[in-house]
Amino acid sequence: MHLLPLSCLLLLGLAASSAHARDYRYSDAHLHYVDFFQESAGMDTLLKRMAEANVEHVMLSGIPVAKQWDENEPKRPRYYAGDDAHAYWYSATDGAIAHAFKRLSAEQRKRFHPFLSGFNPNDKNADAHIRRTLEMDPGLWQGIGEVFTRHDDLTALIHGDAPQADNEALARVYHLAAEYDLPVLLHSNITSKRERNPLYLAEIEAPLRNHPHVRFIWAHAGTSLEIHRHQDKLDFLLSTLARMLETYPNLYIDLSWSMLRPYLLDERGQPDPDWLQLIGRYPERFMLGSDVVGRFDSMGEYLRGFEPFLDALPAEVAQQVARDNFLAVLPRKVQDEPDK
Repeated sequence: MHLLPLSCLLLLGLAASSAHARDYRYSDAHLHYVDFFQESAGMDTLLKRMAEANVEHVMLSGIPVAKQWDENEPKRPRYYAGDDAHAYWYSATDGAIAHAFKRLSAEQRKRFHPFLSGFNPNDKNADAHIRRTLEMDPGLWQGIGEVFTRHDDLTALIHGDAPQADNEALARVYHLAAEYDLPVLLHSNITSKRERNPLYLAEIEAPLRNHPHVRFIWAHAGTSLEIHRHQDKLDFLLSTLARMLETYPNLYIDLSWSMLRPYLLDERGQPDPDWLQLIGRYPERFMLGSDVVGRFDSMGEYLRGFEPFLDALPAEVAQQVARDNFLAVLPRKVQDEPDK
């Protein structure tokens, strides 16, 4: 672990920003190949956008729910929040991911890392379903997620009870993840839209504590754009993350685009020194994600948006965050393959 003082980080950042000679190679650690209607712009478009954005590797996942076009709605919604119709758990999303992956050439497949997500996290049969899926395509799946638990207004729209990251059904999934050496990308909001305290923190801490052999990637550190709209900046987030990263060595943070502001960059677009210091203390525990959903045109814009922050980090750390840390959490058998 690199332990760099804040003054050193800032000096290195100033030097980098003045020269701006870095050419980042990216791993997109959070990408949904399909949208909430299980539709996609397709693999040809994704490959083109990856080339344009200098993205070498992507986490390839579906969406574990499908949005219903309700019988009494005259217009098809464009997003899960487009109207009040429900969403439902949709296991066929993994079939779409497997199909897209298998159509790639052997060389192209090295750049794609499929994560399995099509299961109901409230169902204690979920681990059995996941095991069957893993056994049907041995070696294909490299992670589990994005697992939806506390997820803004989507939670209220999904049929059935609201999932929690610390429930019994998911505990069974985490045991399976440890057995297969699979990382878990978990969406678990740290709070609600209106509570200015870490209301749901215990729900993510329990799995971290009880399943130390599972590598958990916390989607956008428990925040979301919807939370930002109502609360702007959570003043407890940075200190909470600092404590959790020290306490739980199996915790990794997905810095998706929705965290860029108001956390990593201030209102002037300048890197936040406290976040620079935190990542300098734990340089192997952060990764970038576009969190695009079925359409990929914004991938490059989102990832390039991190450049002012990356430029303020030491070059080695910046490349770890931009590309290498995601690859390091994948199953060991994947990391041992050549040309990774």
